[in-house]
Amino acid sequence: MARLGTCSLTWAAVIILLLPGSLEECGHISVSAPIVHLGDPITASCIIKQNCSHLDPEPQILWRLGAELQPGGRQQRLSDGTQESIITLPHLNHTQAFLSCCLNWGNSLQILDQVELRAGYPPAIPHNLSCLMNLTTSSLICQWEPGPETHLPTSFTLKSFKSRGNCQTQGDSILDCVPKDGQSHCSIPRRHLLLYQNMGIWVQAENALGTSTSPQLCLDPMDVVKLEPPMLRTMDPSPEAAPPQAGCLQLCWEPWQPGLHINQKCELRHKPQRGEASWALVGPLPLEALQYELCGLLPATAYTLQIRCIRWPLPGHWSDWSPSLELRTTEQAPTVRLDTWWRQRQLDPRTVQLFWKPVPLEEDSGRIQGYVVSWRPSGQAGAILPLCNTTELGCTFHLPSEAQEVALVAYNSAGTSRPTPVVFSESRGPALTRLHAMARDPHSLWVGWEPPSPWPQGYVIEWGLGSPSASNSNKTWRMEQNGRATGFLLKENIRPFQLYEITVTPLYQDTMGPSQHVYAYSQEMAPSHAPELHLKHIGKTWAQLEWVPEPPELGKSPLTHYTIFWTNAQNQSFSAILNASSRGFVLHGLEPASLYHIHLMAASQAGATNSTVLTLMTLTPEGSELHIILGLFSLLLLLTCLCGTAWLCCSPSRKNPLWPSVPDPAHSSLGSWVPTVMEEDAFQLPGLGTPPITKLTVLEEDEKKPVPWESHNSSETCGLPTLVQTYVLQGDPRAASTQPQSQSGTSDQVLYGQLLGSPTSPGPGHYLRCDSTQPLLAGLTPSPKSYENLWFQASPLGTLVTPAPSQEDDCVFGPLLNFPLLQGIRVHGMEALGSF
Repeated sequence: MARLGTCSLTWAAVIILLLPGSLEECGHISVSAPIVHLGDPITASCIIKQNCSHLDPEPQILWRLGAELQPGGRQQRLSDGTQESIITLPHLNHTQAFLSCCLNWGNSLQILDQVELRAGYPPAIPHNLSCLMNLTTSSLICQWEPGPETHLPTSFTLKSFKSRGNCQTQGDSILDCVPKDGQSHCSIPRRHLLLYQNMGIWVQAENALGTSTSPQLCLDPMDVVKLEPPMLRTMDPSPEAAPPQAGCLQLCWEPWQPGLHINQKCELRHKPQRGEASWALVGPLPLEALQYELCGLLPATAYTLQIRCIRWPLPGHWSDWSPSLELRTTEQAPTVRLDTWWRQRQLDPRTVQLFWKPVPLEEDSGRIQGYVVSWRPSGQAGAILPLCNTTELGCTFHLPSEAQEVALVAYNSAGTSRPTPVVFSESRGPALTRLHAMARDPHSLWVGWEPPSPWPQGYVIEWGLGSPSASNSNKTWRMEQNGRATGFLLKENIRPFQLYEITVTPLYQDTMGPSQHVYAYSQEMAPSHAPELHLKHIGKTWAQLEWVPEPPELGKSPLTHYTIFWTNAQNQSFSAILNASSRGFVLHGLEPASLYHIHLMAASQAGATNSTVLTLMTLTPEGSELHIILGLFSLLLLLTCLCGTAWLCCSPSRKNPLWPSVPDPAHSSLGSWVPTVMEEDAFQLPGLGTPPITKLTVLEEDEKKPVPWESHNSSETCGLPTLVQTYVLQGDPRAASTQPQSQSGTSDQVLYGQLLGSPTSPGPGHYLRCDSTQPLLAGLTPSPKSYENLWFQASPLGTLVTPAPSQEDDCVFGPLLNFPLLQGIRVHGMEALGSF
């Protein structure tokens, strides 16, 4: 516990403030358990004694876990006057923390007491307990796996006892072995062991939360002996011993001295140093032999070797692998077949170019250091004359005139291969036919032919760049041993987009056939350029184009199609696909006087290429054509108007809204009502005055009641009889004609005519028909137009005037012959007025 001090805001900086001696023992913390399971609750109490006079009478106790204040403390005063605060932490999630009891002292927080809390897990059961007897240290070493972390100090103890049986009965105990901190192994010294006797061994783990023990192991220390590995070394050469065979290694080893009295067996492992080969295991080795010859290895190859041993036939543990030993196998003579091909120079036939290729006959054919070409003169027995000695796969030499064949061998430090004879014979065999070649992919060529008859024994195939600058020395060749083959896939030294010359020569017994040549590209390229476009003809909405196809090029893939593109001034693009045999194209649907950009794309299986851009402008329409177009448009518009007019006139449903159907009284059946004696129906209205009669109202015969005149001046009609006043109205005829037509629709009266005239003015009276839309006689004849009223004449000032009435007829109603309805009206009781 710490003394009373200051609790800072962070745990990293805690300042301990020592208070006067009387306050050092003021507070004390008690906890339910200082070590708990991680995540379990913990309860703590803090008691402040009554003799702390420097404190307040009712001090507030605060709790802090680490650097964080913890709420939830319950404070109370006990009977003896002390203050107690109890807090319960529901989950302790810290593996190690300090719980402090504090008080506010002045302007700081003072620590009264604190306690360390630990949380963790009980120890897991140790597992994988194993032991081995080390004869070097003469001790029994045991190791185990402790299990997961407990977060608490945990001790491990290796316990054991002696037993004469199978460890069911416990004998004398052996001193416990305690490993160092953090270690999971322990050694029991030889002095505590009893060899060739069983003993029980287990591991016990213990911490503050519990104890666990591992399963018991019962063993005899000598049954778990682990030997030290022998030391490998190379055998010393002996003049009596035969040298090692090719692909073999001779080695020996020195056993471990402390294990000489123990029967054991050993095994060897090896791997070549080159590459990433895995280890190969050899064993078990002979028990009493201390040397061994390892064969079946690659010749002239460096190997890494290791050895280990184990107690046998009794139980034991394998020793560790010994330190590595590096040895190299001896070489063997090359075991290869040499395929040869030769060529004579045209200027000097005795100068021969000989080429060869080694073909391994075995997996381990031996290393080749060089090649020798030689010939044996016929007159010199056993004499061999070399022609060339090289490390290359070919050489050029001068062939002696008497030499018809040479011998070729491959050699190394172990010897030479079997000689390969090369016979220089003339081409007397039949030639193959129909030689052809084609590209399979950018890095291979297929060459095929038809074999001749008889079948050859094989073929020699040569290929190289077909350009004139290419030399014969850069050509690649190979021999096909199958005489019935009809083709071969060339994969070596093939590059894309290159022209290759391929030569095939048939081989027969003691002779060969003439060579055949063929050229092929490894991969064909796209056309180098597209044909150039030419304008042949052009119109206002079309353009005819033509082009000349490019001649075929060697190495270029044949064309598959053309695509022509044209773009207008609004950047709208159009295209058309044409056959590869096309030579021209006509563009339709162009706009007059417009600019177009056109180009041609030539495409093949290898790619496509665009031509140069052709720019053209379509023609502008001429003036006569424009007039024709406008005339046709005007004629079409006129026909449309005529058809619309005819449709409106002929359709009854469309005619009435435009021209209302008003009957014509003059042509109606009322015309037959005219009386026989017209003179009796006339009467005179003396003293009518200047106002004209403007309106006549027709009433039923039983409704003969006086009606007031419509004129504003009633004094001018006072001289008329009462009955006449009922029928004759005064007013301005122009004013009457301007009344809205809607008035006639709101009354039962029918206004169909106006009478103009004055009884005092000379001249005949006139009438004016009304424009009423009310049908009178159910006729279809429309009302007369305004220009049919002849009495409306224009004055010099442009105003309408009324013609003067005639002196022959003083009737204000004018001639009534045209008004049949008026002729049927009789005015009774007014004889002085004359006939009406």
